[in-house]
Amino acid sequence: MREQSSVIRSSRTLLSPAAGPGWGLLGVVAFSFTLPFTRVALGGGLSPLFIGSARAVVAAALAAIVLAATRQRPPSRVQWARLAVVALGVVAGFPLLTSYALTTTPASHGAVVIGLLPAATAVAVVLRTRERPTLSFWVFALLGAAAAVLFAILQNGAPVLRPADLLLFAAVLAAAAGYAEGGLLARELGAWQTISWALVLAAPVMLAVASSSAVAVPPVATPTAWLAFGYLSAVSMFLGFFAWYRGLAIGPMAQVSQIQLVQPVMGITWAGFLFHEDVGAATVLGGLAVVVCAGLAVRTRSSRPTPTTTPTRQEAPCVTPPATS
Repeated sequence: MREQSSVIRSSRTLLSPAAGPGWGLLGVVAFSFTLPFTRVALGGGLSPLFIGSARAVVAAALAAIVLAATRQRPPSRVQWARLAVVALGVVAGFPLLTSYALTTTPASHGAVVIGLLPAATAVAVVLRTRERPTLSFWVFALLGAAAAVLFAILQNGAPVLRPADLLLFAAVLAAAAGYAEGGLLARELGAWQTISWALVLAAPVMLAVASSSAVAVPPVATPTAWLAFGYLSAVSMFLGFFAWYRGLAIGPMAQVSQIQLVQPVMGITWAGFLFHEDVGAATVLGGLAVVVCAGLAVRTRSSRPTPTTTPTRQEAPCVTPPATS
């Protein structure tokens, strides 16, 4: 008797043109609330170190439960090493860096700077897969980076970058590396399995950091802040990656990365509509500039043919063996 899996499906279904971007958009919608809700948690009394670390601990607990309940096979040694890149990028790096950055800058400002993430992710994919993009790709990627830096400088009112901007740029690099490696791993381990194993891998360190933070500054906050923290833990740090990594795994990764371009627009909208942040013309124009440059970079990158999927253990198409009596 041969073992069958419910995730086995035809290659035609997996390669549907709308499947990758559709899952990617669902993930981006989930992520778009991250910066505004981080501001809510900070404003409600939680420290940035506690938010950035404890949300990973909560998500890791959820991941461990799901992994155990579904009896997932552990990754190989090489895959554990690659999962460390995912853990450093999206479990530790991005949450901690953005939490500290948002203590001194509005969520709308952070959303615009994070708008550089699509192009950064495409660059990470290029470097990771050793593909050769066109010269125009690098031109648009550099223009996007310049637009993000120029926006930050102009909004600061001085020709210098604030520490918060440097933290946001570092968060972009961390997330880009985690997204690229996670997208590749999702083709081997599965989408939700990738983020789950990364969370479990990072759990001991993040638990130690969260515990020391709670001892130094006891986490006393408003109910609204705890609700925001709950969203950051369960959705931004866990469930959102189910959709996002699945979209990247289906691919093409560069085209799915382009869906991130709507994230700064959503983030600015939530910050202005839900939390009454002052979203001026400079923020809107800066966001549009970053989005346009990043969009041109990713569109140029995705114009070159790339493999859409590779056979994987859990989510890629495979040939079903003939029935035996």
